[in-house]
Amino acid sequence: MSLDITERARTGRGRWLALGAIVLSALVLGLDTTILVTALPTLSARLGATTDQLQWISAAYTLALAGFMIPAGVLADRLGRRRMLLAALAVFGASSVLASQMTTADGLISMRAVMGIAGAFIFPISLAVLPTIFSERERPRAIAIGGAGMFLGLPLGPLIAGWLLTHSDWGSIFLVNGPVVVLSLFGVWLFIPESRDSNAPRLDIVGAALAVAGVTGVVYGIIEQPALGWTDSTVLGSLLTGGILVAGFCLWELRTRSPLVDLRLFLDPRFSWSVLAGMVMGFALLGVLFVFTPFVQIVQGNDAQATGLRLLPLIGGIVVGALGSDRLLARLGVRVMLALGLLVCAAGLALLSMLEPDSGFGLMAVALPAIGVGNAFTTFTSLNVILGILPESQTGAGTALTRTIQQLAASLGVAILGSILNNGYRAELADQLTALPAMLRDVAEGSVAGATSVAGGLHAPLGTALLHAAQDAYTVGMAAVLRVSAGVMVAGAVLVGAFMPAGTKAATRKRSTREGAPAELAMNPSGVALAEETADARRHPA
Repeated sequence: MSLDITERARTGRGRWLALGAIVLSALVLGLDTTILVTALPTLSARLGATTDQLQWISAAYTLALAGFMIPAGVLADRLGRRRMLLAALAVFGASSVLASQMTTADGLISMRAVMGIAGAFIFPISLAVLPTIFSERERPRAIAIGGAGMFLGLPLGPLIAGWLLTHSDWGSIFLVNGPVVVLSLFGVWLFIPESRDSNAPRLDIVGAALAVAGVTGVVYGIIEQPALGWTDSTVLGSLLTGGILVAGFCLWELRTRSPLVDLRLFLDPRFSWSVLAGMVMGFALLGVLFVFTPFVQIVQGNDAQATGLRLLPLIGGIVVGALGSDRLLARLGVRVMLALGLLVCAAGLALLSMLEPDSGFGLMAVALPAIGVGNAFTTFTSLNVILGILPESQTGAGTALTRTIQQLAASLGVAILGSILNNGYRAELADQLTALPAMLRDVAEGSVAGATSVAGGLHAPLGTALLHAAQDAYTVGMAAVLRVSAGVMVAGAVLVGAFMPAGTKAATRKRSTREGAPAELAMNPSGVALAEETADARRHPA
């Protein structure tokens, strides 16, 4: 590692330019999470993709991202976080370009899997490098700004996809990653110093295999659930097998001499409650995003671009919450900030549950910023606590572990809240379907998009009645989802407020990477353990 890169990262301008590279890295992952939602009908027409293939275009990315995150974080700790981030960005960019040129659905699915594996490295490492360039005092603001990149990408996905699909070919939704990745690569190369665990033990192959297989099994079952149902043998088998493997991973990690990641971190109540707060936010919010977007687009009749524009207040709330979270954290403390964020978000969700099919934008303009602010308060505070507790030697592995848990919670949220939506929708629509033929009844009962399509093919009295009934039924189901999500957040806030230790600051980073590490290698001028950097400085004195 070059000494002048390290020194450049320590200067005020250098560290903030490094943060810019991290924001871009996270932004591209956020975009890829939601940008396909708008593009699936176009992909079906252009690539001749079946329903199953369309599902796997999304699922391949999600499975790879969740399954490989823990091994990716461990490899980054061992081989170098900057090095692995550069490699992952290069692979992500190249696979995005190749994805844009695919002529078959199967080819696109394979490229999406490669993008997911690359994303599994980018996701945890982009946050794990923050303590190497920011002091403990600066870290809350850096985490808020860096983490915002990922969350800003979620609502921006439909907006950007709508514009690109209107003005360009479908491949542009993947090509847009190219310039962002190139800028990220330059920023990481120039401004982020190398950091790794120079005394890493042997790689835990068994733990890595159990982690990949277990998490993949659980996520696969969750992905298949909406189409097959909770009682289907494939869903139950995947969830059971994945759960057993995850349990085996936990037992193995607690007994082996060289664990993939130290699970005893969860004995620290600040760490465990911060992870729980992030899980609650991920469970409720991502599920709501996927439920709310069809309401704006299908029920209220907005196109993809207009749908994205209506989500801009959510982005504004995230930005405001991110900018103010570090100051409030210093005044209120971790416990209050986590609970406050959950409660503010719950209030926004409760307001949103009052929407009707013909509601104007006023209620959204109040509810969405509240959801964004609450999300920022809880998410960025929990990230700050987690990174403050993780030892330097395990920032990659520990961050990957917590992000994997939150990814599982988010996937589970989409599945469970989707079931609540479907049950409410079908119950409300049941009476209106009795006059329809069996085939049309199944289509209309399957989704509000299907009901809208069926209604368009019927004569005025019946078609109009079905359309209004489907819109009302979806609104009722969405309101149930929003209220359940708000209730989960209130419960999370109560638990955090009751059981998390009080304090005004996030937990302090453990200073040594392992027992017996020389004291003079424990700290660099930014307050972070970087033994490799210190040794390099001794070899090349200024």
